[in-house]
Amino acid sequence: MFQFNHIVAALGATATLSSLSGSASAQPDGPSRWLMPTMIEARASMFMPTLNYLTFQHMDQMFATRTVDAADSAWELLENPMSLDGDYVILGETYDLEGALERTRTNALVVLKDGAVAYETYRNGSGPDTRFLTFSVAKSYTSTLIGFALHDGLIDSLDDKVTKYLPEMEGSGYDGPTVRDLLRMRSGVDWEERYEFGSETQLTQVHDNSLVAYRYRWCDYAVKESVPGETGPDERFNYATLDTSVLGCIVERVTGRTGADYMAEKLWKPMGAESDAYWIMDGPEDVGREFFGAGLAATARDHARFGQMFLQGGMANGEQVVPADWVREATVADEGYEPVEPGAPIGYQYQWWTDAGSDVYMALGLHHQFIRVDPANNIVIVKISYTEEPVGRDQENEELFAQITAKITQ
Repeated sequence: MFQFNHIVAALGATATLSSLSGSASAQPDGPSRWLMPTMIEARASMFMPTLNYLTFQHMDQMFATRTVDAADSAWELLENPMSLDGDYVILGETYDLEGALERTRTNALVVLKDGAVAYETYRNGSGPDTRFLTFSVAKSYTSTLIGFALHDGLIDSLDDKVTKYLPEMEGSGYDGPTVRDLLRMRSGVDWEERYEFGSETQLTQVHDNSLVAYRYRWCDYAVKESVPGETGPDERFNYATLDTSVLGCIVERVTGRTGADYMAEKLWKPMGAESDAYWIMDGPEDVGREFFGAGLAATARDHARFGQMFLQGGMANGEQVVPADWVREATVADEGYEPVEPGAPIGYQYQWWTDAGSDVYMALGLHHQFIRVDPANNIVIVKISYTEEPVGRDQENEELFAQITAKITQ
């Protein structure tokens, strides 16, 4: 087996760091091993289209990480294999199953029907033990941690102002919105979520300085740089990874623990996760924190367990893990909050996307990562991808999911 370090070195030779100013020696204090220019360049190049099938599988070799411990006894998923063979029509072109998976740039696919594994496949050197970074799928996990903190009485109300729990946010853009506003991506903070890495967009500048160069943390930016936008809290949907990062900092503050430790105790172990997960950090472990907006890496099967647990109203491995009222509140759009804008096919509740035409809800991530929960058909689909484009290929995936659903429900 080849060494991933060879890939890291190759990435370092071609990285673009346009929004980083200064030299590596100007980085924050911390272990010198995280300040090596090669590693900075490798992190900057993790999205490289010709290699992201691989980098998305090996983020723990590029970033500082924090482990989420697995359960001592895993939730054993039943097996009920079903054939998905046949034709698939994707954007008007016909493929067999392997062709459809290649067309949609699939690394892993796990399908649960009636709580049992109906289909499972891994591609491009990955396998059941591979922990994939699935980007904004992490947001649905961070939302769940907020739900636990609320249930534990550590958060009094979702209608509390953010500054009640993070007083350092006073005077920032987060001085005004509530916890619920952030869960709904309606903070009113001035933020543009535009994925043009290597450019000078707002998102890219924070990404490069926080995740790539370890200069500051996401919540540091929220405190020092965030400002109110043109609309007030709860007036308009505006997808913002910064909102989720602040939610994660609330979890840390009210629990007095790391997000990884709290997640292990409240979710990962009780759910019966089979494998350790990990969070990539927005800085070396002694100064950084979990990248709550998009930094969780887990196996496809454990993502499927998470989706199945929500499908079962928070029940996993015979235990009520997530409060049932939170599952419903987090995944069923309230009146007036779906769709996200007039004519859109999707809505948004508490860091879960909702299908405006059905009861389907989804955890979605950059480069087309999915935990798709379909209550009407009792199906959970986990799809882990490595597309060249960060966004914009939703139709082909929806067509694939519809045809998979048809084949196993006919």
